[in-house]
Amino acid sequence: MAALTVASKANQAVTLPILLLVQHVNTNDQDVDISIDFQNVEDVDGNTPVKLDWHDGEVLQSPTSIHAKLLERKVLHGEDRQAVDEWVVGGRAADLAPTDFKSIERPLLELDHHLTLRSYIVGYTLTAADLAVWGAVRGNKVAYAAIKKGAMTNLTRWFKWVEETNDWIAPVIQSLNAHAQERKIAKSKEGANYDIALPDTDKGVVTRFPPEPSGYLHIGHAKAALLNDYFAHEMYKGTLICRFDDTNPSKEKEEFQDSIVEDLALMGIKPDKTSYTSDYFNQLHDLCVILLKDTKAYADDTERETMQHERMHGIASKRRDATADENLARFEEMKTGNEEGLRWCIRAKMSVDNPNKAMRDPVIYRCNPQPHHRTGDKWKIYPTYDFACPLVDSIEGITHALRTIEYRDRNPQYNWMLDALKLRKVNIWDFARMNFVRTLLSKRKLTKFVESGIVWGWDDPRFPTIRGIRRRGMTIDALREYILKQGPSRNIVNLDWTLFWATNKKYIDPIAPRHTAIAKENAVTATVKGARVAAYTEDKPKHGKNPELGTKKVAYSSEILIDQADAQAFAQDEEITLMNWGNAIVRKITHSLNPLHRSLVTGLELELHLQGDVKKTKQKITWLATSGQTLIPVELVDFDYLITKDKLEEDDNVDDFLTPQTEFRTEALADGNVAELREDDVIQFERKGYFRVDRRFQHGEKAVLFCIPTGKANAGK
Repeated sequence: MAALTVASKANQAVTLPILLLVQHVNTNDQDVDISIDFQNVEDVDGNTPVKLDWHDGEVLQSPTSIHAKLLERKVLHGEDRQAVDEWVVGGRAADLAPTDFKSIERPLLELDHHLTLRSYIVGYTLTAADLAVWGAVRGNKVAYAAIKKGAMTNLTRWFKWVEETNDWIAPVIQSLNAHAQERKIAKSKEGANYDIALPDTDKGVVTRFPPEPSGYLHIGHAKAALLNDYFAHEMYKGTLICRFDDTNPSKEKEEFQDSIVEDLALMGIKPDKTSYTSDYFNQLHDLCVILLKDTKAYADDTERETMQHERMHGIASKRRDATADENLARFEEMKTGNEEGLRWCIRAKMSVDNPNKAMRDPVIYRCNPQPHHRTGDKWKIYPTYDFACPLVDSIEGITHALRTIEYRDRNPQYNWMLDALKLRKVNIWDFARMNFVRTLLSKRKLTKFVESGIVWGWDDPRFPTIRGIRRRGMTIDALREYILKQGPSRNIVNLDWTLFWATNKKYIDPIAPRHTAIAKENAVTATVKGARVAAYTEDKPKHGKNPELGTKKVAYSSEILIDQADAQAFAQDEEITLMNWGNAIVRKITHSLNPLHRSLVTGLELELHLQGDVKKTKQKITWLATSGQTLIPVELVDFDYLITKDKLEEDDNVDDFLTPQTEFRTEALADGNVAELREDDVIQFERKGYFRVDRRFQHGEKAVLFCIPTGKANAGK
């Protein structure tokens, strides 16, 4: 009997296709019987989501090899094995596994086109191609959400047809989900709890993410976006609206709006609808007129400093008791955008001296003659966020407004707006924003850093923007896991980056190819006795625990380069290990003749001792052959926090806490395989750390790689 072991914590877009293939074989092939065992782990044996022990003793530990083995059974490939292989083993089904929509949108559209006038992917009967692709789509929440929307008609038709004509599929999914539910319960005990019992969910849940297009999304925005997506699409199967709060033409740009759309897609967030507060300017204007007519709002020309003083001390404005006609006339003046209109604003008539200062007659409309990036010169007046947000929430059918804890004092203000205009009420749920030590999330301060040249731009790897942390090497899957683990907590804490980057390491370590780099400064040339005279190469795995990554060429020669720090640690006649080669004995160490640099090693002689036991050596070092390959110049860049203080107070001057040096660059030489790396590839330089390729090696220009923190205390931001 064969046995399949499945990691229940693994990506279902990878495990479900194999489960469906195995179940189909068990049902239709009398010569094979495969048992199925679930393990509550992320990887079986620490390196693969699935493992297949075949009845003849063969052990298969990668999805691709398992697919290939199962496809030896004719019940899975029908009459066209080659065409089925293209989808199952060739990777077209696997292309649907990523959990961000941007990565799978094109494969989904290609599949939709392929299924035009087809009932099955290959031929005229169900094959492994249908099961593998169906399982990948069903196991991927982002792809499955696209199917449920029905926008891709051919794909949706085929998906439903496969499900309805194969009633054995449902029990397989139920079994997998049962184990996933056990995992969720265990996760709830050890981390965040999302069962926050939102009220009034029986009639549906509609949430919204309302970014202002005046900057790039940072990690604080990411939490709000992911929580809204989680409750709308996962917990309650509802609707998510992305609404751009474009009420301030002085700050907003199309560039920021486009970047927000891209960043949401990268995080796997696909709103069901995108809207703009500017879509509702006519309605908001009319609602403001109603308040003015009902004397629930008034026009005010009090100077800003005086208004702040009066609000702080509970003093009524001299304009508070103006008549409705007077206020309406001034509102009309504001709409012209002339000099007189610019003097006025509209304030809600809530309270003069309420202990909650947010209730002290807040401004709800301002005059601003600057053109709007969507509506042009049509309007010279714009609603404030505090006025527009509750009204548009009600108009758009939002059922639950998730707001950060800073808005708690404004919640009574939010409800006052709805009550005053007799609009449908909206449930509010507060959650704590994410703050990190030695990190600024203030859009104003981040903008200052960009404009003053302290950083390169909004995607600077030292920045807490989504683009910044991705450029530093954070994976989207790790970002989602970390944020969702925080949950909708209301406790305000300053988080450390340590766990954030440790979460990321779990994702990159199993898939990062291993390479070698030697720092150029004072690199030591060593002669190796016992090595072949002529240089040669051997194929070695790119990753010792992940054969799917393929192989690389490792060059061997009688002369090699070693890091200065390693060479200084050697003792005469010490036995060391040359990684990927074997043991060697240090026969001679030559030091610098310069009295100021006596400790500097300038040369080494090593004698190969390949029969030596690598487990007994203290020094296990990386090295590079100087012949048999072309060494690639690289620049390794590490970073530190931008500020020196864990938490800046309100009266702190940011300039007083700037870290003097936040970039650290090391010139190095890397193995010849590095020439093949592309931008955004993530690798590990052994014994140096994980790196993301920011600029590939081309046209003789050095490659630039950014060091990815791993959660260690000295890992920087």
